[in-house]
Amino acid sequence: MPIVHELVDDLIAEGDELDDLVAPLADADWATATPAPGWTIAHQVAHLRWTDEVSLTAATDPQAFAGQVAAAGANAEHFVDEAAAAGAQLPPADLLQHWRAARGRLAGALLAVADGVRIPWFGPPMSAASMATARLMETWAHGLDIADALGVQRTATDRIKGVVHIGVRTRDYAYLVNGRTPPATAFRYEIVAPSGEVWTWGPDEARDVIRGPAVDFCELVTQRRAPDELALEFVGDDAHAWSSIAQCFAGPPGTGRAGA
Repeated sequence: MPIVHELVDDLIAEGDELDDLVAPLADADWATATPAPGWTIAHQVAHLRWTDEVSLTAATDPQAFAGQVAAAGANAEHFVDEAAAAGAQLPPADLLQHWRAARGRLAGALLAVADGVRIPWFGPPMSAASMATARLMETWAHGLDIADALGVQRTATDRIKGVVHIGVRTRDYAYLVNGRTPPATAFRYEIVAPSGEVWTWGPDEARDVIRGPAVDFCELVTQRRAPDELALEFVGDDAHAWSSIAQCFAGPPGTGRAGA
């Protein structure tokens, strides 16, 4: 099976699992505050809906997407918050239906992207596989915010390998967005999947090594937990320094979450 099909299947499963979590909520529960300052559960779902819709436009109508980027203009940093706030005003049933439609259409659109075609984005253009992985990462991360708000412990699955992969691939980005120079040498990552399999990236002889559970690694790179709350081992000065700025999502440097 082509990798994009596997990734889209994972994206669909992640969205369906989060849908199962929010669908039974009473309307009043959608106003529950989440760990993201100023964002309720409705904001979180509205953000996923909006981003899926924008991703769909990028994958199917690059010219229209370019128009959206131009419309954001100098307000680009606030564009996401404004879209989430607007979507959160919808009745929960309508918001949920809009999100279902957006993510369903996006899955089909990503599968239809021809090999070698790059999808435009707010950052560098990306392949359909990379877009699916990015949407998986965001769905997982915002789903964690919602689960935390509801006091629910989610069951981890190996589909978070895509999130881990983004965390590994964005090592240098985390340095650059913080105005720092990335290390010249690669890190070694030894990450234990929910199934118990060990996923590895980087050279065996690397001086800097990150080890630990996949869920904890995902929580680090999405800035959902502080490093001192996680069962991760950082070997080497550069690995320790990276742990404080790790960021796999686009945009300015994140503020992270306060540790224990």
